[in-house]
Amino acid sequence: MTEQAEKPFLYVVVCAAGIAADVSKLITAAQERNWDVGVIATPVAMRGFFDTTAVETQTGRPIRSAWRSPGDPRPFPAPDAVAVAPATFNTINKWAAGIADTLALGTLCEAYGLGVPIAVLPCVADALAAHPAYRASLARLREMGVRFGDPYSGEPLQDGGRGEFAWERALDLLAPDAR
Repeated sequence: MTEQAEKPFLYVVVCAAGIAADVSKLITAAQERNWDVGVIATPVAMRGFFDTTAVETQTGRPIRSAWRSPGDPRPFPAPDAVAVAPATFNTINKWAAGIADTLALGTLCEAYGLGVPIAVLPCVADALAAHPAYRASLARLREMGVRFGDPYSGEPLQDGGRGEFAWERALDLLAPDAR
């Protein structure tokens, strides 16, 4: 068995939010904690929300965004855990409703059924977070055992800056003692 195969495997699901440009921070933190990482991105996230070439270089694996054809080999091993960061309003609501119309959503729906631990770092504007469907989706996913970090709205702070997105919190939520 190779050293790479001995490491636990983390799927990082990336959604289309501006903060996704820094997803390499999560990958670096995961690799420092001895995870092997594969990235699955929503189709919209693949359209310039993060540097796909840099992420593929960092993980040593292609980014997955589309379903594989029948008979094609699985490009990633089965996940030991999943981190969704940033998680958008659209992804959270569709996932909670059981909609699997993208590879990212299908992976999240399946991971629940397989009992894989899932951590989510929401990145949702305050106006969208106020929507009753979003609140119901959070409740449903929490009932399913999904672990959530503090919400991040991306709204400017009083000093005009932006708060830090807590990338490493996803890994903390996946720690065995985080339940």
